[in-house]
Amino acid sequence: MENKNTGQPQGGPPKPPAGQQGMGPKLPAGPRNPFMWGWLVIAAILAVWMFTGDRVVPAEADWNTVRSEMIARGEVEKIVVVNRETAEIYLTTAAAERLRGQEKYRNIPTDEAQAQLKFTIGSVDLFAADIEKAREEFGLELPLDYRNEKSGLGTVLLNFLPWIVLIGFWIFMMNRMSGAMGGGPGGQIMGVGRAKAQVFDKEKQTKVTFKDVAGLEEAKVEIMEIVDFLKKPEKYKELGGKIPKGALLVGPPGTGKTLLAKAVAGEADVPFLSISGSDFVEMFVGVGASRVRDLFRQAKEKAPCILFIDEIDAIGRARGRNAGYSSNDERENTLNQLLTEMDGFGTNAGVILLAATNRADILDKALMRAGRFDRQIEVGLPEIKEREQIFEVHLKNLKLVPDLDRAFLARQTPGFSGADIANVCNEAALIAARGGKAAVDKEDFLAAIDRIVGGLERRSLVMSAEEKRLTAFHEAGHATVSWMLEHADPLIKVTIIPRGRSLGASWYLPDERHNTTREQFMDKIASLLGGRVAEEVFFKTSETGALSDLERATKMAYAMVTYFGMSEVIGNMSYYDSSGSGDMSFTKPFSEKTAQEIDAETKRLLGLAEEMARRVIVENRAGLEALAGRLLDKETVFAEDLEEIFGPSIAEKKKAAAGGDVVAPQSEEPLLDNARDESGDA
Repeated sequence: MENKNTGQPQGGPPKPPAGQQGMGPKLPAGPRNPFMWGWLVIAAILAVWMFTGDRVVPAEADWNTVRSEMIARGEVEKIVVVNRETAEIYLTTAAAERLRGQEKYRNIPTDEAQAQLKFTIGSVDLFAADIEKAREEFGLELPLDYRNEKSGLGTVLLNFLPWIVLIGFWIFMMNRMSGAMGGGPGGQIMGVGRAKAQVFDKEKQTKVTFKDVAGLEEAKVEIMEIVDFLKKPEKYKELGGKIPKGALLVGPPGTGKTLLAKAVAGEADVPFLSISGSDFVEMFVGVGASRVRDLFRQAKEKAPCILFIDEIDAIGRARGRNAGYSSNDERENTLNQLLTEMDGFGTNAGVILLAATNRADILDKALMRAGRFDRQIEVGLPEIKEREQIFEVHLKNLKLVPDLDRAFLARQTPGFSGADIANVCNEAALIAARGGKAAVDKEDFLAAIDRIVGGLERRSLVMSAEEKRLTAFHEAGHATVSWMLEHADPLIKVTIIPRGRSLGASWYLPDERHNTTREQFMDKIASLLGGRVAEEVFFKTSETGALSDLERATKMAYAMVTYFGMSEVIGNMSYYDSSGSGDMSFTKPFSEKTAQEIDAETKRLLGLAEEMARRVIVENRAGLEALAGRLLDKETVFAEDLEEIFGPSIAEKKKAAAGGDVVAPQSEEPLLDNARDESGDA
């Protein structure tokens, strides 16, 4: 059995290479790291200095003591000023012996050639004057000498330490670079061109499987076919089929693209390399292309394998559309290298490339063509049945009340992604724990949905009575218009409790539809304008809280005219640019005359919707006042309250007259709608 580290048989010492057997024992090798030689030299110098030098030094004293006790007795042979800052005192033999009897001077040097005492002087001239006064006072000659000396070791270190540091740093860098070129883990300077991909294989396998991915049935079928090809390639090759070279996962954020890739890593019995698109972007020129080459080199060594690049739009943006960058942009060089590796003259047999992005419209066309990414897998927002399955996955670890209706939770979350649903489950658990409950119930989930969609309640926000009354009529206007129009979204509740940036809001549960008719657009715009119209009807004024309503209504009307061809004046024309290249254009795709016609037609549609809302409010004035009063009293009213005031909604009456429920197409509108803004900011 081979040892994975040394390649030598286990159970005994490695054999010497051929040609060296029988030559006797070898001498131990020196340090393998060249940088160690510098430290050994420094250590040797310090050892010599510590163990060979005379460590006995003169004792500390002061001028007054020396003058009064030693010079006065004639015990000083001479005084030497060293380096113009230290005075060394040489005593007679008898005086030195006498001082050694004192504890303070017990360790003074015994060598007569050495000074016994020393002290620091402030000025050489003043010290010389003091010596002259002592000579006159005590009648002594008292020799005074001057000497300049330098420490040998200190001088050597001072002169050579910078060179030692530079040489040591150079040896260190060369060692690191050689490690990088040899593939060593310590190589960082030359290793910037290496791709830092995570490798998952049989020894390091992920725990995520396709069972952990709820919903996304169509996407899982496409992905599982690739995994099946890697497991059983003969089944496809017998019929002449070839494995897809690449698959691109496209969809909104939070829909499970990366989770699908993790499931592939958990299901496949082949190595799985994972890297992010941003890992190729570096400040050094050519690093991105070098990392692409290294990544595919690693993949070829492990083939057959799967290579996953998350957020590929970081390097796959269409060339020529990077404003502010030249043709030599580093990202474009990286993309060119990626295109070459995916389908160049070389072969990548057995390497399947998976990539994920939520910006497929900005990717380069050469990257998207067949032969590179053969399959483009849509990972969209989950349908109601898929949301129910996703709830089942995320509710496993929660302590729930018995018989919690998962289908009800799925109906309450249209347009939610898998990540949003996971957030709802976590928020519900936190809300239940905050309330001291033993289990999470339906009310906690509804509160969590309100928290995520509308923001945090701000009951501490102080509103004047007039502003609160204006907010109540504003929200009652939204609710009344949507209740009385056939194609408006079904209302859930209306509140005047401040939440997030809004002072009040109307909550809807939109029908799940894929297409929207002109009538549905007009009823939706009318319900958006219902709050502003109610203010004008009841208060003869208007305020800034309707800004978000006006913004959404205007965008919706412009979309009807310019995108969906729902205008008799403009006709069946669409100026929508699905490629996204219009962002780089400095001209509009229509003339100035057409622009004026578009503005006029948009204004006309908004006027029609406003008249619809005004007619509904005038005809149901009493009911709207009653609803506003109930809002002021209870702060939050539900659909049952509106049915009590107005009777069944127009949509319900139409359904009852038709003899049953009408299957509506799907919409991905948010739950929170017609919110009255706090300060006029959208």
